[in-house]
Amino acid sequence: MPTTKTEVAVFGGGCFWCTEAVFSRLKGIQSVTSGYAGGKVANPNYYQVSEELTGHAEVVKLEFDPSVITYDQLLDIFWHVHDPTTLNQQGADVGTQYRSIILYTSAEQKQKAEASLTALKKSNEFRAPIVTELKQLDNFYTAEEYHQRYYERNTDQPYCQIVISPKVEKVLTKYKDLIKS
Repeated sequence: MPTTKTEVAVFGGGCFWCTEAVFSRLKGIQSVTSGYAGGKVANPNYYQVSEELTGHAEVVKLEFDPSVITYDQLLDIFWHVHDPTTLNQQGADVGTQYRSIILYTSAEQKQKAEASLTALKKSNEFRAPIVTELKQLDNFYTAEEYHQRYYERNTDQPYCQIVISPKVEKVLTKYKDLIKS
């Protein structure tokens, strides 16, 4: 019986509820876990992260099948579902925990993220400078259970309707060939 080789990717593009909702809809994604990474405090909780006491960002950890969806495709989606030009902010969500960050897990991911960032800068797609942080993943801490699958469980909440739904719709429209059926 063949086994699927999976890889891990970690991205922070603002509120993890948003990024989880987007990436969970893609083919080849085995799991999406909301959590914290990029900081210095072990085993942080939501209060500590939201009070900017840890240095961590809200991120999602993706386990994906690279034979179905590539890291390069994930990077492209990452760049286009948040604003990588706003420092420590996505819309009304403000603070270092909402920064744009790619936490690579291998030398190959680092190279691909750097190349993707360079290409995006050269494209002049964004008018302002890109402020996304590229950093090696040291530790990932899973967020509290009530943050997991938040959009899926709370689609009628105003934040979900106003902030998350447009991001999901953008992905459903722009990346139709990568959406789970």
